[in-house]
Amino acid sequence: MDRYNVAVLGATGAVGQELLSILVERGFPIASLRLLASPRSAGRTVVVGGRDYVVEAVHEEAFAGIDIAFFCAGGSVSQRWAQAAVQAGAVVIDNTSAFRLQPEVPLVVPEVNGRAALQHRGIIANPNCSTIIMVMALKPILDEAGIKRVVVSTYQAVSGAGFAAMEELRQQTEDYVMGRELEARVLPVSSGERHYPIAFNLIPQIDVFAEDGYTKEEWKMVKETQKILDVPNLPVSATTVRVPTLRCHCEAVNVETEEELSPERCREILARFPGVKVMDSPAEQLYPMPLFTSGLDDVYVGRIRRDLTVPHGLNLWVVGDQIRKGAALNAVQIAEYLHGQMR
Repeated sequence: MDRYNVAVLGATGAVGQELLSILVERGFPIASLRLLASPRSAGRTVVVGGRDYVVEAVHEEAFAGIDIAFFCAGGSVSQRWAQAAVQAGAVVIDNTSAFRLQPEVPLVVPEVNGRAALQHRGIIANPNCSTIIMVMALKPILDEAGIKRVVVSTYQAVSGAGFAAMEELRQQTEDYVMGRELEARVLPVSSGERHYPIAFNLIPQIDVFAEDGYTKEEWKMVKETQKILDVPNLPVSATTVRVPTLRCHCEAVNVETEEELSPERCREILARFPGVKVMDSPAEQLYPMPLFTSGLDDVYVGRIRRDLTVPHGLNLWVVGDQIRKGAALNAVQIAEYLHGQMR
C-alpha cells in the first residue's frame, strides 16, 4: 500500500497535536485524515499541513475505511474503541497503557524490537515514555555485554501529565515570582485527593501507588522493559519523580553488565545506535540537558562512567523529549516501519 487513510483519536491533546505535526514533518503517506476526540472537543478546527480539519466526536462508524488509527486519548478510551477500529479493518497504534502487557499485543520501539510489530493482531502498543527513552540506551548495551541488573531514577517533565500540567507549571512559576499563593489541581495525579505545586518542587510520585510501595509508572518501567528487551526476568528497579521542566524526561541509569564493558566502548556502541546521540565530554562540561534537547527526536546519553562499587557497572545520564520520542514520534515510527515492510 502506498498511501493510508489515517485517524487520530485524541487529536486535540498534547500527544495528538505533536503526532499530527510529526506526520507532516516526516511526510507520512496519508491519503485521508480523520481527527477524532471526545464530544466536548468535537467541532474544533485543527490545522494540519496548512489544511483545516474539523474534529469529530468518536462514534461507532468513525473507523470505517481507516487503515491506521493512532490512539492518544487515555487508557479507558482505548479500551472502549480499539476493537471497533480493528473490526473496521484498521491497525491501531495505541499510545496508552491499555494493552501494553497483554501477551498477544506487540510493545514496540522500532529501533529496538521493530520486527515485533509484524506479529500484531490489529493492535500495536506504544510503550511508556520513560521506558522508551531508557531502552534506547539499554539495547546496544544488552547486545554487546548482556545486562545483569538495572537501577533507574527518573526526572520526568510535566508534559507527561498533559497540557493541563504544563499550563499549571507556567502559571505556578508566574505566581511564585509575583509572590502569589500557588494553586495545584493536577499533580501528582489529577484524580487524586491531594495535589502539590510543581514549580520549584519535585514530586516523588508519578501515577497512583501500586504493589510493594511502587507507583504504576515505576512498575511500567520494570515490566515494559522486560517485554521490549525480551528478557522476562531482567531485574529492574525504578524510582520516578516529577520535576519542573516542560518536555524532556531525564534518567539516571545504573547498569550492571554480564561482561566487561568500558565507558569508551559504551560510547562507541551508543553512538552507532540509530536514534541515540552521545553528548559526553566532562572536560567541556558537555552533557544532555532538557533545556537544549526539547523538540529533538534523538535520545541523548552522557555522563558515561564506571560504577566503582561493582565489577561490571556503568552509570549513564539519558535524556529524551517525552512528547516526541517518548510518545508521538515513536508511534509514527511504528507506522513507518509497517509501511516499509508492506511496500
